[in-house]
Amino acid sequence: MENPLRLEVIVGSTRPERFAPVVATWFVGAARRRAEFDTGVIDLVEARLPENLVDTPEAVAYRARLAAADAFVVVTSEYNHGYPAAVKTAFDTAKHEWRAKPVGFVSYGGLSGGLRAVEQLRQVAAELHMVSVRETPSFPQAKKQFDKTGITQNSAAIDAADRMLTQLAWWATTLRTARGVDPYPG
Repeated sequence: MENPLRLEVIVGSTRPERFAPVVATWFVGAARRRAEFDTGVIDLVEARLPENLVDTPEAVAYRARLAAADAFVVVTSEYNHGYPAAVKTAFDTAKHEWRAKPVGFVSYGGLSGGLRAVEQLRQVAAELHMVSVRETPSFPQAKKQFDKTGITQNSAAIDAADRMLTQLAWWATTLRTARGVDPYPG
């Protein structure tokens, strides 16, 4: 693709011994096989965003990456029927950089596969003027869904990832074009 869409994949869990890198690596591989995307990864462990939302060099660099992006995917676990605090900090660290851009979610954890966390994050995304795409790959009992090399045979999740990436590409292209013609009024 001549002008690929910039997709930033945000790895949401920051817990020690987290499973997030396995799920994120699998998804990033799927995204990088798509010609319409130029895919980057923002791991919140490495981003070092301040919880009190003060401006730091890390926060400024993070917002610059968000501003340059056309679309986002958040890889999130579910903690106590909700999303990780680091994900909320990641959303709250920026404001205008999210607007009029699509977001998708990849979730994992417990019996629900992280879908309760995703439903809550859709509310946050709406408040930030983002477009949340419908398809969501999810992994209930995620550690049982991947082999030792990080490969999954979960055909429902593989299919959902493909459909989500197709929806993200459509929305990202449409919204990038619209922002170029008429800046978002939010």
